[in-house]
Amino acid sequence: MTSAHSTTPPDTESNATPTAARPRRSSARDLAQIAVFAALIAALGLPGALTIGGAAVPITFQTLGVMLAGAILGARKGALSVLLFIALVAAGLPLLSGGRGGLSVFVGPSVGYLIGWLLGAAVIGWATARLLPRYPIAPALAWTALGGIVAIYLVGVPVMAAITDIPVGAALLGSTIYLPGDLAKVVVTVLVAKGVHRAWPGLIEPRSWPWASRTGASGSEPTPAGPAA
Repeated sequence: MTSAHSTTPPDTESNATPTAARPRRSSARDLAQIAVFAALIAALGLPGALTIGGAAVPITFQTLGVMLAGAILGARKGALSVLLFIALVAAGLPLLSGGRGGLSVFVGPSVGYLIGWLLGAAVIGWATARLLPRYPIAPALAWTALGGIVAIYLVGVPVMAAITDIPVGAALLGSTIYLPGDLAKVVVTVLVAKGVHRAWPGLIEPRSWPWASRTGASGSEPTPAGPAA
């Protein structure tokens, strides 16, 4: 004789609700974080820009927002926040330092640096995921400088040279005037990111370095490979 309890279907609705709601909450949180950091990059343009001598590209605080986006949100969300900011600038909003905006920005000498911001945020976020959860200061400084300075200059300098019709070497030499400020932004980014990740762990999922050996690991911890302190 069949028991009445055995025919009762499982409570699939109550079991499925948390699983279904989690992606929606996560997606909404991700979108909010992307929007917040796009707004931060815009806000850092409010103090204006500083042009030294005949430099074709002004000095701005907005690169700090790009570095922070990568170091706090990670590669994907950091780059998306920069992409959202660039899209708003292209739509005509005067969000760049000095109140610049519109499509005319994308034919000017600073367009390479704008594109480089995407690469810079992605590089910093990629490395930060592999430095977590410990996030040691010295490697963080090195990787943030690689993404926030080298990667951005790698795109920005050749494009500026092509638009202004000057040799790449001369453009690179002229870009050295930005280095002191950019190095200061790297330090600020790392110190802020260190505090944020200590206070709110889990903003970026820790990853392993590509060259880390996984075959001999016991495999219980998803933390980056490396010698213990």
